[in-house]
Parts: sequence; C-alpha cells; structure tokens
Amino acid sequence: MAAKQSVSLQKQLIKTSLLSAIWAGLISLFLMVGFGLYHVMSVHDELMDEVADMLIATDLTQVNGKQIDELSEEFDMHYQLFRGSDLLTQSEKNEEVNTTAMAIENGHHFVWSDGQLWRSYQQQDDGLTVQIIQPIEKRVLETLQSVMGYAGILLIVWLIQWLLLHIYIKRQLKVLNIFSAKIAQKSADDLAPIKLPHPILDELAPIQTQLNYLLQRLELSLQAEQRFTADASHELRSPLSAIQMRLQVLKRRYPDIQQDLEVIQKDVTRGTRVLENLLILARLDPTDTAQVEKQKADLQQVTLQAFEALQPFADEKGTHWKMNTFPLHINMNSELIYTCIRNLIDNAIRYTPEQGKVQIDFIDELKTVIWQIENTGLGLTEQEIQRIGERFYRILGNKTEGSGLGVSIAQKIIQLHQGTLEIAASQLGGLKIQIRLPKN
Repeated sequence: MAAKQSVSLQKQLIKTSLLSAIWAGLISLFLMVGFGLYHVMSVHDELMDEVADMLIATDLTQVNGKQIDELSEEFDMHYQLFRGSDLLTQSEKNEEVNTTAMAIENGHHFVWSDGQLWRSYQQQDDGLTVQIIQPIEKRVLETLQSVMGYAGILLIVWLIQWLLLHIYIKRQLKVLNIFSAKIAQKSADDLAPIKLPHPILDELAPIQTQLNYLLQRLELSLQAEQRFTADASHELRSPLSAIQMRLQVLKRRYPDIQQDLEVIQKDVTRGTRVLENLLILARLDPTDTAQVEKQKADLQQVTLQAFEALQPFADEKGTHWKMNTFPLHINMNSELIYTCIRNLIDNAIRYTPEQGKVQIDFIDELKTVIWQIENTGLGLTEQEIQRIGERFYRILGNKTEGSGLGVSIAQKIIQLHQGTLEIAASQLGGLKIQIRLPKN
C-alpha cells in the first residue's frame, strides 16, 4: 500500500485564496463582457436609427452624404435607400456584401448570411425605404477591446495578490515551523513545556496545551521507569546472586542431587541474563546518538573478543566456524558493539544444530562496513523472520534456551551508531543477519 503524500498547508491556503480571487475576477469579467456587449448593441442600434433618419432627411442633390459615408465606414455599416423599387443611393462597399441580408421588415433583426451573423435594420417614411446591415463581429470586437484593459489589470492584480498571499501566509504560519522545531528538539532529557511567541494562533493553542500535558505525563512515566530500573537492578540482582552462591554450596554438600541443582542453576543463570538484558534495553535510547561516546576501534578485534568469550559454548555443541575477517577500524563504542556482536554470535550458536556451521564475513565499502553472520538450520518461514527482533520472541518448537532479547538489544545498539540491521534467510539453511555501520 503506497504511503499517502503529504500536503503543504501554506500552499493549500495560497491556492484556495488565489482561486477564490480568480473565480471572483472571472465572474466579474464575464459580467462586464455581458453588460459591455449589451451597451454596444444599444449604441450601434441607435447609430443605425440615426443613419436611417439622416438618409431619409438628406437632400440627395446636395453633398450631405459625406457624414453618412464616414459613419458607415467607421462602424462597418452598409445601407441602401429606395423609393419604391428604385435604388436612390447605397454605401460605397455594398458590392462587397450580400445585400440579401437586408431586413425585409421594419425594425432591428438578426440575420445569418454568408457564414456570419448580421444585425439588420429597415425604416420606411414618405415612400422612402432605408435598409442597413452591420456584422455582429464588429460589435463583439469593440466589446472585447473595451474590456481588454480590465482583463490586463485583473491579471496584474492576481499576480500582486499571489505575491502578497505568499509573503503574508508564510509569515502567519511561521509559528507552525517554530512549533515543529521545538517538538523536534524534545528528548528524554528535555520534556519541559513548549512555549510559543505571542500572539499565538487560536487554532494552535489547544494543540500546544494538550502536547505540553502529554510531555508532562511522559516525563512522569520516564521517571517511574528509571526508578524501577534502579530498584530492579538492586532488588533482583542481589537475590539472584545469593541463590547462585547457595546452589554452589548445595552442590558440594549434596552431590547425589547435583544434576537437579544444575537444572535450577541454569534457570537462575537464564533469569540473571534476562534481567541484565532488560536493564540494557531500559538504559538505551536509540534516538539519542549523542549519548554514545565513540572512538576509532578495530571491528575485527571486537569480533574476536566476543568469539573467544563464547568459544567454550561453541565447542560444547561442536560448532564449525568460518571467519572471513580483516582489520577494520571504524568510529564506534567498543563496549556496545561488543555486546551487540556477542548477542548475535550467541544466538547463532544456540540456534545452530549439533555439528552445525557459523560463518562471519566482513565487507568493506566506500563509506560503510558490513558485518554479517549466518548459520546452518532447518529453514525459517517469512513470518518467523519478520518477527525476529521482537522482544521475548522465540521460535515455537525450539528447545534452545534464550531470553528472546538478543536481537532487540543489537538493533538498539546499531541504531545508536546510525547503522542498519537486516534479517533474512541464509543459504546455509538458517538465519543471516547483516549489520551496516558508517565508517565515520
């Protein structure tokens, strides 16, 4: 399932505000075009009336038709004047148009002729008949020219509005960026209430209040956990150590029940190991990389130390080893990496069958190094592999003793070193764990 794409609130606000202004401007523009066209139609119809009156009233024996010709040429009007069926006069460019578009009834009419729409007018008086036509295109163009300036101004206003919205909304939402930065700065060591500069947005105030309340509860929970960790370390470790000592005494005093006592001692040892692992998990914060002191150290040397510590365990199971390692110095906390590697080697030995094989490899890359361990086994399902790393998870049907915390601890340690830990099935039949660590 694809992750949902995030949406910028700032962009959405600018987009919504600007679209509202554009819609309002376009509606105004269309209304202006409509009213403008209506006004032009009325004016040109009045001009037709005026030209018709002038033609009827003009003494054709005098040179008074010049003004009429100027009007007809300026407004692209074509006229004819008849007395009965005799043509008395017509506009100069009448031969360029189809005079069949002339009105056959008195008044104004729309006529379709020669592939375009015309406005026609006819008037009769004292036996004279005046017919005038004009292409509607002329009126539409005049209307568009009159609103073109408004459209240009509207475009400039939209550009200015976009700029002002971008500046103003960005300034108004600056408090969100401050809020986000303050939240990002919070850690287990700093859970103080978040304070924002005034005036604060009304919509943001409840979020700030609830978040500060959550931080307060989280701080109390962490304090309780720290107290529990300290108390558990003292209250549980001491009795377990005392039990171990008493078991040693009982084994010497009652050798006939030594086998039963060894079973009890293994259980106590396992309980001690679980306790120590829990304490390690409680102390590690994978988000706080600054708490880890790092220095240049040899990863091969740390691996060999962990292997030597577990050599008796491996010999007991008859585990065969193959190590393709070489000196490799990286920036790390040697103690934590030792704990991580020891846990993973311990797991590999535990879950490898008798006389099985464990292999450790190093891979040196440009900016990272890869530490890899894999073992033989009976094979794992994809579901089992996905659950490895969960706290206390152990594969069902496996009689191997373990706490189920080794991989969880390793994951936390690798996160503290800004690395990655990947788990997959091994070609040897068991499990392959690959750690990728940055060199610096």
